[in-house]
Amino acid sequence: MERLDLTKRVLRFAPSPTGYLHVGNIRTALFNYLQAKKVGAEFILRLDDTDQERSSQHFIDQIKRDLEWLGISWDRIEQQSLRMDRYWEVLTKLKDQNVVYECFETALELDLKRKKQQNQGLPPVYDRAALELSIEEIKVLRNKTDSHWRFLLSGETVTWRDRIAGEITVRTSSVSDPILVKGNGQFLYTLASVIDDVDFGVTDVVRGIDHLTNTAVQIEILKKLSSPLPIFGHHSLIVDSSGENFSKRTGSLSIRSLKESGIEPGAIISKLVSLGTGDGVEIKNNIDELTQNFQLGKYSTAPVRFEKEFLETMSRKLLSISEVGKVSDYLETIGVPDEIKEDFWIMAKDNINTKEDLADIWHLCKEGADDPIIAPEDKQFIEVAISLIGTYPRENDSWQKLTDELKKLTGRTGKNLFMPLRYFLTGKSDGPDMKKLFPLIQKIQRYRSS
Repeated sequence: MERLDLTKRVLRFAPSPTGYLHVGNIRTALFNYLQAKKVGAEFILRLDDTDQERSSQHFIDQIKRDLEWLGISWDRIEQQSLRMDRYWEVLTKLKDQNVVYECFETALELDLKRKKQQNQGLPPVYDRAALELSIEEIKVLRNKTDSHWRFLLSGETVTWRDRIAGEITVRTSSVSDPILVKGNGQFLYTLASVIDDVDFGVTDVVRGIDHLTNTAVQIEILKKLSSPLPIFGHHSLIVDSSGENFSKRTGSLSIRSLKESGIEPGAIISKLVSLGTGDGVEIKNNIDELTQNFQLGKYSTAPVRFEKEFLETMSRKLLSISEVGKVSDYLETIGVPDEIKEDFWIMAKDNINTKEDLADIWHLCKEGADDPIIAPEDKQFIEVAISLIGTYPRENDSWQKLTDELKKLTGRTGKNLFMPLRYFLTGKSDGPDMKKLFPLIQKIQRYRSS
């Protein structure tokens, strides 16, 4: 076999555009992206769209949007549906080597075989019945049904040193000969991915630990193609609060839904990179800042639990430590003038769960509290406050001046002073620091008594 050329490293992320990306998919994308950055490798976005019935341009576009939103960029895009001729070419080479064979069982027949084996306490491994067919039988079957092609596994033990999982051993005698191409002409992941990795010079394959058996199969195919083996790394899988794996088909914590709920991209990438390491979460807004401490070898292979609540907490923290530039564009969209953006952000950032909460706080500043209700015992106090408010220029110390004057005129102190005044100005009993908020309130609404 050829020796792997590591002078030019290449990694890839290979999603199927058959649904929305979820946190499990993105963890794989992150590992590949960060590893590529770490070693100065080319990073390929490969769209595994051989399943034309389920793949769509809508999902392709959404995959790109999700990755870009998270800060994951790519050097080039490849698309499997445009490479079908190449797959047929390689399949023909494998036919010539007599390492693939034609099968005619329907999906129902195969299912019945598996159930029979399970009932007998046997592993559900394909029995290779198709290898017993005569030439005449094959001709007859070809006229009756579509055929599919399987790869003939050696039955030997395949071993490799995994960058994450360590020493791996897989006995291919316990594995069904994999289907390479279905009866409808659809190439499956097993062969198409191998051909792409060879043609694109992929040197590092990083994916979920559920691919271990598939990797053993692909190693056997690579050997038949006399191609060098890439460096493999299989990371742990993410499970939800109930211990179930995430799935595109069920929409499990899709990146699209997280974005719509206001979760910051930095919270997602920071949490996903920390899972399975034992390290504390290193919260970063910029994905490339995570590269320095990224090491594939420190990840475990045990399933890791992931819950949305973690993200919500991290998202709030991330916003609270961010500079105004992080939200400047959003502040512009809701109408905050440039000259007060920074003051507004400093005032608001510790009082929001998501960036979208800023719109309500700006509404308060611009339009005043919505119809605040004042208790009868506070009515006279509020009337005095109203008479004073307009006399103070909105400066950093204007709140202090206002409350000092109200103390002198009304004799009120502590909660009796501050709470009715806060409620009149904001319509709420809690919220941003009034010292920071008051100078930014542009309109005072009238009130009604309770």
